[in-house]
Parts: sequence; structure tokens; C-alpha cells
Amino acid sequence: MTAVDSGASDSAHATPEPAAAAAPAPVWGGDPMAVGLPSFIAGSVALGLVLVGMVPATAVGASLPIILAATAAGLFIATIWSAVVGQSAVACVFGIFAGFWLSYAVLVLGLVHGWFGITLLAIKSTQELFLTAWLVIIVSFFVLAVQLFVTLIEFKLTTLAGFVLVATPIFQVLFQGEPLG
Repeated sequence: MTAVDSGASDSAHATPEPAAAAAPAPVWGGDPMAVGLPSFIAGSVALGLVLVGMVPATAVGASLPIILAATAAGLFIATIWSAVVGQSAVACVFGIFAGFWLSYAVLVLGLVHGWFGITLLAIKSTQELFLTAWLVIIVSFFVLAVQLFVTLIEFKLTTLAGFVLVATPIFQVLFQGEPLG
């Protein structure tokens, strides 16, 4: 009625084939701050020197090679590296500042070369818009960081109060000989 597969009876006694060796996973390690922090410092110093007048006002784009090549690229590399090794808070900080530096470079390049069709009279309000948008983001990030710090302090104080409240009756019994209640 039904045909019996001869291979089926042999499969119960067959030894399993060894699995192919998997390729080793890439090893991610190190500290992304080693790339991110110097990148941030380089761009900040370059922009600061441009803003204090180290270069003439006509050379406003003088800091862009450092900001694009070192700062924005370095911070994006540090962002990805941080995310891969599981440092999400560090990746968040690097990502925010990488976005700032890249958008600053695009803004300056666009204004200098007329890419956005912004008139000379609207350049000031364009810069104000840029700075206001990033100020909101940075201040929001700062408020969240302060809230985290306050939460940690509250947790430590609550834990300390709990230890004191638990230890007080125990010390009364040990040192004064009073019963617990």
C-alpha cells in the first residue's frame, strides 16, 4: 500500500554530520572616546579661532576642511563605534554633535556658494534659525542629563534613608538592650 523508503530506516542509525565551522565574529572593542573627543576638540578650536578673527571675515569657510574631514567624520565614526560596542549614551552624544558639525558645514558652504537661494538680507535670519534649532536640541539634552544626575542622587539618598531606618532598631537592641517592639 505505501512504499517504505529504505533511507528512512538508515537515518536513525546514521551519525550526524558535523556542522560547518562558523566564521568568527568581528571583535569590536576599544574606546570610541579616543576618536570622538579629539575630533570634537579639533572642530571646536577651528571654529573658535575663525569666530575670534584669526582669519579675515571673507574667509569664513577656513574652518570647513577641519570641521568636515576631522570633526563630522570623526564623530560619525565614534557614533557608530559606540553603538556597536553597546555604549548607547555615548553614541547619542556623539551623534548629536556629529549632526551639528555636519549641518554647520553644509550651512556655511550653502551660504557662501548660494546653494539655497538665500539673499544677503536673509543670511542673518538663516543663521539665527540654525542656532535656535540647535540651541533647543542642546538645551533639551542638557536638561535630560541633569534629570538623570538628580535621579541618581535621589536614589542614593533614598537608599541611605532606608539603611538608617532599618539599622536604628537593630542598634537599639544591640547597644541599649531594648526589645524591638
